[in-house]
Amino acid sequence: MGLSISSLFNSLSSLVRWSKDQDVRILMLGLDSAGKTTILYRLQVNEFVAMPHTPTDENFRLARSLQQYQVTLFHNFSYRALTDVTRCKAIGFNVETVQYKNIKFQVWDLGGQSSIRPYWRCYFPNTSAIIYVIDSSDQARLTTSRTELLTMLSEEELKGVPLLVFCNKQDVEGALKPEVISEELGLAGGEKTRPWSVRGSCATKGEGLEEGLDWLVNAIQKT
Repeated sequence: MGLSISSLFNSLSSLVRWSKDQDVRILMLGLDSAGKTTILYRLQVNEFVAMPHTPTDENFRLARSLQQYQVTLFHNFSYRALTDVTRCKAIGFNVETVQYKNIKFQVWDLGGQSSIRPYWRCYFPNTSAIIYVIDSSDQARLTTSRTELLTMLSEEELKGVPLLVFCNKQDVEGALKPEVISEELGLAGGEKTRPWSVRGSCATKGEGLEEGLDWLVNAIQKT
């Protein structure tokens, strides 16, 4: 079942006991084309965002000068246009905030191109949790994804920060199962340093997202 706005708010309601005006700051990371922005918009508006092809480094440089960037949103078999340079472009970063009473659940979706990854560290301070997205069907880059993840987790600023890994695109033929990816990532035994969970997802259908978010909320509360 897809994730609805009401169920997202219900998950976040458990955070109300936290101090007033507390920010829940989430970094969403992963290689390019893993499905990060699609997950972000599923969580926020329960819609499938039809993204353009993966941009090259040259596309990234050109896009920075654009005043508008148009994407198409698909929802209930209808299309509509959204024009906003700060959203849905997957070539820099997107920030979305869900406000629930006194809680702000802020998700930073950072681009995953090789030219952008070195700048991830600029966003590490004051992070409440990490969502790391892996394309389960992209076996050729699983080692690269693992290297980027472990390098990031070694940073002092992210010490003890809860980690949720979405093994995305589980609907694609040949996609690796979450348990296989979990073993490849080599996170076993890391529970002593941070809470972590590896879960399957299909962002275009919203599958697995609600369960992952529920786990993440509980993990954040316990840290």
